[in-house]
Amino acid sequence: MEIVSRSHASIRMLVHVINGTWRAMAPYATPRQLEEVVKPSVAGDRLVAFTLTEPTAGTGADIRTTVRREGDTYYLNGEKHLITFGVSCDYWLLAARLEGTRGHEGTVALLVPNTGLPGAEVIDDSDTMGVRGTDHAILRFHDVPVPVSARLGDEGQGLEVALGGFLLPSRVSVAMSCVGLAERAQELAIDYANRRETFGKKLRDRQAVQFYLAENYADIAAARALVLQAAHAYEDGAPDAGALSSASKMVAVDMLARVTDKALQIHGGQGYWHRNAIERVYRDARAQRFEEGTNEIQKLVVARAVLDGTAGF
Repeated sequence: MEIVSRSHASIRMLVHVINGTWRAMAPYATPRQLEEVVKPSVAGDRLVAFTLTEPTAGTGADIRTTVRREGDTYYLNGEKHLITFGVSCDYWLLAARLEGTRGHEGTVALLVPNTGLPGAEVIDDSDTMGVRGTDHAILRFHDVPVPVSARLGDEGQGLEVALGGFLLPSRVSVAMSCVGLAERAQELAIDYANRRETFGKKLRDRQAVQFYLAENYADIAAARALVLQAAHAYEDGAPDAGALSSASKMVAVDMLARVTDKALQIHGGQGYWHRNAIERVYRDARAQRFEEGTNEIQKLVVARAVLDGTAGF
């Protein structure tokens, strides 16, 4: 993720989503789902879009999209938005709840095929500030028939799949993507400082620019260390993995904002033009601030762990 994120935000997004969705699906998938969806997704032959966020709810226990079960079929109703790859994907990894349930109770995770199902409306909503090489969808469902066999795990495990299976490791992934993009911004700033002259002096020789580059270096190194700590905690199944995952995203997102801002400042007016790479980097850097939950959400997750005594030190 660190290396890919230095190249292009949309390529990073593709790797990030596939890396997250297979991790969410694999522990709950049936042998048939593994062969038909999970393995082809990892191989790049199928694209699965993570489908949780809604326009009238957050991204957790308050989801309002519902399913009504009739025999071996669920009938899906509701709306999702900000769904990356929601237009072009082969499947939506979708979280919903059984009609009449609340909170985590009755939530389900479904692998819904994007094949023109009756009652499913796909609206292309891809005109974004940055990360413009990916599509994004608004999805509306009205009594869309989905076979019960499309469910991942059991009824009541929907948010377990979405939050524990996808969001926990995915937050570490987004955090490391912040590190990689910040490294690219720093690289561009150093290159420009070495080339640009003002009043007979290269920018690299000006103390203000040197301070910016030094602060960026320290910021990136500190965030990278925390992200790796969070990644190890996730791999080890540590009790503080969730808190560290959210904390790493919190810190890395703020770091990326500072680093890209200083990198753009070093470029001066030149950085404001599309022809310079730093302009795209600066726009792309804004996406991580809402991916997999805003920093405000991360702070709530961390605060609960701190107060419960599960955050560790």
